Amino acid sequence: MDIHEQDVYWMTRALELARRGIGVTSPNPAVGCVVLDCAGQVIGEGWHEYDLLDHAEVAALKVARMHAASAGTADRLRGGTAYVTLEPCNHTGRTGPCTEALIAAGLKRVVAATGDPNPGVDGHGMDRLRAAGIETALGVCEAEARRINEGFAKWIQHRRPLVVLKVAMTLDGRIAPPPGVHTKREPFWITCETSRRAVQPLRWQADAAVTGVDTVLADDPLLTDRSGLRRRRPLLRVVLDSALRMPLDAKMVKTADKDVVVFTVSKDDKRIGELRERGVRVEVLPAEAGRVPLGMVLDRLGAEGILSVITETGTRLNTALLAGGLVDRVQLFVSPQILGSDAVPAFKGMANPIRMGAVEVERYENDLGLSSLLRDPWKKQGLRD
Repeated sequence: MDIHEQDVYWMTRALELARRGIGVTSPNPAVGCVVLDCAGQVIGEGWHEYDLLDHAEVAALKVARMHAASAGTADRLRGGTAYVTLEPCNHTGRTGPCTEALIAAGLKRVVAATGDPNPGVDGHGMDRLRAAGIETALGVCEAEARRINEGFAKWIQHRRPLVVLKVAMTLDGRIAPPPGVHTKREPFWITCETSRRAVQPLRWQADAAVTGVDTVLADDPLLTDRSGLRRRRPLLRVVLDSALRMPLDAKMVKTADKDVVVFTVSKDDKRIGELRERGVRVEVLPAEAGRVPLGMVLDRLGAEGILSVITETGTRLNTALLAGGLVDRVQLFVSPQILGSDAVPAFKGMANPIRMGAVEVERYENDLGLSSLLRDPWKKQGLRD
């Protein structure tokens, strides 16, 4: 392999390691690292987990030193190469700078997939490595690396979570049959079971799931992460409920364990008390046109270190989120059926069209999964643009 092919090969492995951190790194980014010795052989691998503190580079270097020591070749790291999916940090936070650890190891070359999305530190890590005489390369498998940390990129720049609008709908853009056709507080499945299983990894990758009280009243969802995959903290289940219509016997209320929050503009102290007694956190916000202010909800969630949310809402909230420019990624599950104009629409009354750019397409039996960015969270932008 030439040097470019080698870089892609080893960065692909580093990306596999980074994905092991999804669910356990938030509010930090998911990062993977592969360290080669001076002969080009793998000597250390690592990835970041928030509770274990070590960043991916330090974790990989620890493994490399252990292997070198056991083989009696302590100098194997000198002249080696590190492949890391995110630019090494050059500042002290919960841990020391990764740049200094890489320099101390005597590496000859460091390859990073992408720079840091934080405008205040972007480029500083690579600059420090070059100043120490280390050869650097940036941008190998950049698109793949950025996809893994879209939530972190959005949060670190704006202190708001990435918003993924998830909608299951028919070919004619309907999300439920006409009112009165299906039993309230029981789910009506638009998509196939394979599509529904595909939603669970999306919830696993998110820090919070957001729904509206209308959806609770119609379907009574649990809104839990049932992927079975590791996560550092429970999926936060968020309900937007202007008038506090949340039923006390709803599944979310009955299963609340410090993981359900209701945002409202109601000041009904009795109802608030009843929900809080059942373990539901209630946040009262100032009304915006009589409704829960969506931007303020995102601000509150961002302040709690929520990097990304997946929305599972109805017509009004789907439309309000899109119209308000609050959606970063759209995730559609489209079922090949037609419910007709009397059925409930996914969106209604859009003043301006929403155009999807590059679209990723997946097949789930006869359903289609369509995913597209509406706003690039990595693009350096002014706040609240």
